[in-house]
Amino acid sequence: MKLVAIPMKLKEATEFVRNFHRHNKPPQGGLFAVGVSDGEACVGVAIVGRPVSRHMDDGQTVEVVRCCVLDNAPKNSCSFLYARCWNAAKALGWNRCITYTLQSESGSSLKGAGWKVIAELPGNSITGWQTRPGREWQEVVGQAKFKWEATDAP
Repeated sequence: MKLVAIPMKLKEATEFVRNFHRHNKPPQGGLFAVGVSDGEACVGVAIVGRPVSRHMDDGQTVEVVRCCVLDNAPKNSCSFLYARCWNAAKALGWNRCITYTLQSESGSSLKGAGWKVIAELPGNSITGWQTRPGREWQEVVGQAKFKWEATDAP
């Protein structure tokens, strides 16, 4: 089955994430979104935004803040989305793209798209996470993660 990239408005991608993501809420915003179709319907989306960590927000880096596919999406749908996000980011002038996965997830989609693990991170504590107004604790925040990167740099 051939996967096809489809244009996706941020509002549409956010709604898809709200309805289908396994453990995360939709992000607050984003720079652009990419959808994937199985030829008949949208089966997944990815949203790219500025890095969540202010320390990573160097003007050269973007972050895939959500990747979400339906349970019955064709094989390689996530890899397809990660690859398209990096290609689009490069075309728009960014030099680096990052994302995070839970350490309990295999990361095979990112490996398949050519991304590399660059760090292992512990989960955040509830006290540090809620220091900013409006932040709501999500269980996923406290879990250990892998940080991934796509870049053309050696």
